[in-house]
Amino acid sequence: MVSQFVSPHAVGLLGDLDFDFPEGTHAIGRLDLDSEGLLLLTTDKRITRLVFLAEKPHERSYLVMVQNEMTEETFSTLENGVPIRVGNDAFHLAKPASVLRITDPEKLYPFATDHRKAYAHTWLLINLTEGKFRQVRKMVLALRHRCQRLIRLSISGLELGDLKPGEVRELSAEAFYNGLGISTPSTGSKH
Repeated sequence: MVSQFVSPHAVGLLGDLDFDFPEGTHAIGRLDLDSEGLLLLTTDKRITRLVFLAEKPHERSYLVMVQNEMTEETFSTLENGVPIRVGNDAFHLAKPASVLRITDPEKLYPFATDHRKAYAHTWLLINLTEGKFRQVRKMVLALRHRCQRLIRLSISGLELGDLKPGEVRELSAEAFYNGLGISTPSTGSKH
């Protein structure tokens, strides 16, 4: 599904989930159609600005399965930053806050099973503090590794945990804002 409630295209939408979302609910930091994992929704229009334009960047963690084995040299290049296209003639040096190889992701993340595991691949845990459009996919593709799976695990202190695809967990305003590491502007509402 896409990270929105309305679309002119015939795609799965957030409104298709079995949850009664309050009016004005919107996604913070969307996931593209081919990605999965944690998606934050709120009715507070200030949140996107507070999270993504804050002085202190908010870290996002992704579990990523890339095609083929990644060499140590390529892994080192990824750690040090990869130029990615951000416009027609513009490039940005995309550098992860951290990156780790994950040798047995199913032990850490049971949902990381994949029918393609019989083929050569590499699992990575990539943490970012910036969020350029399709950044993780562009980074690994620039290194000649196609992204086969991308799962967002966390945004700041809010984690996917044991949520299953399509599940919704409602948080108190206090838990929501504390998890993002920002001051609670109001109390009593859910996010």
